[in-house]
Amino acid sequence: MAYWGYHLILDCKNGNIEKVRSRDNIKKFILKLVPEIKMIAYGEPTIEHFATHLPESAGYSLVQLIETSSITGHFVDINGDCYIDIFSCKKFDIAIAESIVQKYFKPTQIRTTYLTRQA
Repeated sequence: MAYWGYHLILDCKNGNIEKVRSRDNIKKFILKLVPEIKMIAYGEPTIEHFATHLPESAGYSLVQLIETSSITGHFVDINGDCYIDIFSCKKFDIAIAESIVQKYFKPTQIRTTYLTRQA
């Protein structure tokens, strides 16, 4: 069965704090991830630091539009947790995405959820 969309949700625990807090590392991550999962970026990634008034929530958020949908991420300063979503109407390799997340953020654990989407 062909689906309209494929959605990978990665909940990453206790990543390397320096890497999670680094805008430069997050940018390098997305610039590597997009071509490795055979997607095409639409414009530059948006990477902004938010919620500095809430230490438990503060961190970078990432949005990268791709021709087939989007990649988003939220990176928590206080504990190194990362929440990354890849949604596309084009299939992609989950193992490659997980390995790139591991390389750039070094989480101690990744909980993977994969959804197929069809209205």
